[in-house]
Amino acid sequence: MTKILVTGSAGLVGIQVVKDLVRENFDVYACYNETKIQFGVPTHLDLTKKDMIIDVFHTINPDLVIHLAAKTDVEKCELQKEETTLINTIATEILARESAKQNAFFIYVSTDYVFDGEEGLKKENDICDPKNFYGKSKLNGENTVKKFASQYLIIRTSTPFGIHSTKKSFPIWVKENLESGKEISVLTDQFTSPTFVPNFSKMLLEVIKKRITGTIHLAGATRISRYEFAKMIAKKLKLDTMLLKKSEIQEMGWNATRPKDSSLDVSKANKILDNKPLKIEISLELFLEQIKNSTKF
Repeated sequence: MTKILVTGSAGLVGIQVVKDLVRENFDVYACYNETKIQFGVPTHLDLTKKDMIIDVFHTINPDLVIHLAAKTDVEKCELQKEETTLINTIATEILARESAKQNAFFIYVSTDYVFDGEEGLKKENDICDPKNFYGKSKLNGENTVKKFASQYLIIRTSTPFGIHSTKKSFPIWVKENLESGKEISVLTDQFTSPTFVPNFSKMLLEVIKKRITGTIHLAGATRISRYEFAKMIAKKLKLDTMLLKKSEIQEMGWNATRPKDSSLDVSKANKILDNKPLKIEISLELFLEQIKNSTKF
């Protein structure tokens, strides 16, 4: 049985991935730092501690590593650069090196923020030029994987959304505020490729089984602004779209620069995978159905 080490297993994407891997009868070691999950073999791992990373790796001796864990709060990354580097870059290098030593396949999940955001629908081989420290730390992670892992796949994704007990996806944030009658400011000039987490997980399982290497974009099939996405959510739920207030990035007063258009071209995934990237109309419908059937909401 294939042994898989998954970092970030308690996160929005990680929980879904671990569940799906267990369902497929893989031997899954679900690494977490603070929140233990009840799927696979729960394994404590602090990515800021080199010795712990190496010890966990040698104890498990995995055939495959899926490195999902990252410091992702863009503002905190800008202000906490040392910790961001430890988690997003140095830990990635250690895991990539250990994978190479044991001939384990290494999957690194990266981000649309490695691009400059001046033009959208970026392809896998387009030039990366991140504009904030989060994006730089993830690009440095990509480069360490290319340098040190013997067999690898780099996956870039964009704006994941799904159900999680503590982490609120963008659609949930919109839904809860509008249901409470609260006005919310939503960006009209930031475009992404929103990715339904169960769809991402299915695509990930397929690339594992097909042993695809190199770099691939696994994201939603629709380029859309935050505002248009919020409006679509409101209309689907028959909520008041007048509560959505248009805003622009320059008004936000953020420390970290945000890319205006970090949408991803997913034509490669669409061509080679049976599980295709979903258009936003379909993924949102599935997500809202999931919410309706969930006890968490």
